[in-house]
Amino acid sequence: MAINKNTQVFSPEFLSTNYKHWAAIGLGSNLGDRAANLLRAVSLLIKADVKVLAISDIYETAPEDYLKQGAFLNLVILVASDDLISPHKLLEVCLDIEIKLKRERIIDKGPRIIDLDLLIYDDLVINNLSDLVKKYPDSQNFSLELTLPHPLMHKRGFVLVPLVELIPQALHPIFRISYQMLLEKLDLNGKVIRY
Repeated sequence: MAINKNTQVFSPEFLSTNYKHWAAIGLGSNLGDRAANLLRAVSLLIKADVKVLAISDIYETAPEDYLKQGAFLNLVILVASDDLISPHKLLEVCLDIEIKLKRERIIDKGPRIIDLDLLIYDDLVINNLSDLVKKYPDSQNFSLELTLPHPLMHKRGFVLVPLVELIPQALHPIFRISYQMLLEKLDLNGKVIRY
């Protein structure tokens, strides 16, 4: 399946006017054929009927937190549709893809064949299960941890650089400033390089 890269920049107004729901998913890989792993994951999202609106460029990024590992390739995808599955179901799809691509969780934040993180979903702020259940009552038996927006995304160049490529003026749901402004606060110092 060919995946065409979309280089359009999307405004928050465009997204809210044209789609009932939208979300951003961050993908990363630092084992095996890293670029192929990313594209396989995107392909599996499409096969799961998640409508991909745009794909950022791929960036090579230095590891953070656990430093004794190889460089990552990262990208962000924007998904959007009127019938986009709820955030907890979208997270389950992401985790299922990690399993299909044989991700092993041996070292916390360590090397991985694939990683999919749900970064944002609309303007939702979800800190715990009760927040999620208020918006999505069918999630009361959801057993995974889901925090929206992703709690570290505003500190991560490997997230913000590709995210800003797609939605620079969208506002972080908690800080209420644009992702472009959040990126400008980071010192990337060669940590994020277009691949």
